[in-house]
Amino acid sequence: MATCNGTWFFNSKTPALHASVTVISNERRLSRALFCCTPATMYPPLLLCSTLLAVPTIAKQCTNITVPVSISARNGVFNIPTLQGNADATTFIQNLTSIRGNFTKEALLDYTTVTGDYDISVKFCKPNTENGSNPTVQVLTHGLGFDKTYWDLPFNNFNYSYIDVAVDHYGFCTLSVDRLGEGDSSKADPLSVLQAPAETSALYELTMMLRNGTLPNVQQAFTKIVHVGHSFGSALSYFLAVNYPTASDGLILTGFSQNGSFLPTITASWDSKLARLNQPLRFGNVSYSAVSSALSTSKLSSSNLTALAGSLSEYNITLGEIQQVFQTTDLSNLLAGLQQTQLPHMADLPSGYLTWADAGSNQYAFLLPGHFDPSILQFAESSKFPYTIGELLTIGSGAPAAPEFKGPVQMVTGRQDVIFCGGDCLATGDPSLASIPAKSKMAFPAAKAFEVYILPDTAHAINLHYNSAGANRVIQEFLVRQGLGPS
Repeated sequence: MATCNGTWFFNSKTPALHASVTVISNERRLSRALFCCTPATMYPPLLLCSTLLAVPTIAKQCTNITVPVSISARNGVFNIPTLQGNADATTFIQNLTSIRGNFTKEALLDYTTVTGDYDISVKFCKPNTENGSNPTVQVLTHGLGFDKTYWDLPFNNFNYSYIDVAVDHYGFCTLSVDRLGEGDSSKADPLSVLQAPAETSALYELTMMLRNGTLPNVQQAFTKIVHVGHSFGSALSYFLAVNYPTASDGLILTGFSQNGSFLPTITASWDSKLARLNQPLRFGNVSYSAVSSALSTSKLSSSNLTALAGSLSEYNITLGEIQQVFQTTDLSNLLAGLQQTQLPHMADLPSGYLTWADAGSNQYAFLLPGHFDPSILQFAESSKFPYTIGELLTIGSGAPAAPEFKGPVQMVTGRQDVIFCGGDCLATGDPSLASIPAKSKMAFPAAKAFEVYILPDTAHAINLHYNSAGANRVIQEFLVRQGLGPS
């Protein structure tokens, strides 16, 4: 049963149809059970409820595109030795999170201009029918540990899809992006190239292609471009507004605040491992056939696990407990990707690509117990993506304010976000400050509008929670009110 928490809420168990290929025409009609609950001070209930009931579900078309980009960025030159194993990863994180000083500054030797040509994988979605002559495109940038499917999550029949809400219900176009070095985009050196400045440069190049009508296979020059980020993707969108203040017409920063004081604790809690060792089938150079042969030789199967449980029953150890150990530790990561019959695009990664250790680390950083489907944790852990040492060194480097950015800004963060709010975004310790993200208003003195929405019963990975549809709809309504809806 849905309850009103000052936001939208939906029943994630209601199935929806979905199709996804290189070029797709999405003919499904979403059949989610949606409940209209609104914060009275921000969104008049009749307005939002009427919008929900009146807006038709529109079939959409999506195209997967590989976009060549040339980047140029001022990256740091860091004195970090090549990581040889998981012990080196632990040492790096110990240095990075120590309170003795600023390790990024300690390791920084100089700056250099990094240039290069790379392929960026994107998915462009648009309504199947024309929705006015002046469409708006949302550029969606994911955070650490995800790829572009964060915005169109292939879990439970895509019932958690942000893109479905934006395109099917509000008529926006979307461009979801695999950040440089992630997903199906080009890989690059995890220390010297994959830093925040270089990834911001790639985001800027994509934006200019949309603005100029030169993005491959997208025959449209957009006059209204909004950047929507999550976590590190929000940081990149913010850096874009700082360095290129006219590139974007609006910013939506989700899972984000400019309070970085909690980052060391979270980073340490990940117990980072080399990605190639943590999930060798997905990120290492171990072949599917070799692992299949090894499993066949060892006769590892569910029946053998049952037999093992039987032999351990006298010690009060059950099959369920054995499965719990397997699913929540590195053992499950060892076999992640076993169902794939070919090596993924991110195989054989350099040792500077890291990932958190297991499902427990994943839950602690991203999910609020009791407010997500337990199955989504195993899904997220088995399909996670790595982060790089260059990103960790530059994510908390901060940025000056964005005094020249004049578009509207909305920040949407789960109240129980641990990474950017320490677990409670309303615990400011300052009666004059409504929330931790609200302090970012000072960074946007020229913004047309600045709004913060704190989503209840939600932690950092908003799109993985039951309440994700609430945040998604609040975002679309904000953009429409600011004149950035399709017209």
